Amino acid sequence: MQQDDWITPSRNAWVASIARTILEQPEPVVIAAHSLGSIATTHLPAEAANHIKGALLVAPADPERRGVLADFAPVPYQPLPYRSILVASSNDPYCPVRTAGAYARAWGSEFVRLQNAGHINVEAGFGEWPLGLASLQSL
Repeated sequence: MQQDDWITPSRNAWVASIARTILEQPEPVVIAAHSLGSIATTHLPAEAANHIKGALLVAPADPERRGVLADFAPVPYQPLPYRSILVASSNDPYCPVRTAGAYARAWGSEFVRLQNAGHINVEAGFGEWPLGLASLQSL
């Protein structure tokens, strides 16, 4: 799903949109989230989070260091109620790998660290991503 506002993202709007989409599904879902979407996923209310079977959280953002993302802070630091894999890069300009590692530990996520993969997106040279697909399928 695509969020409506990328210029001034609102945590309440993003989380409500994700929760609504999850709860509309007849079966538990597997989430694939990137950047701020990863953080929004961790803010989901229990009703929606309990409908998640697993989550692939890629290149999480660090809203506590980026003013425009401050509405998503503070980042929750408690275990997620579903299996998750967090993939981060050693040189992501939007989140230090140490912070991503701290997220993974707090959330109970399996942590996959990529070397020099930037923000793990098209601009960083990613197209088809076999590791991402395999990780998603493992969930």
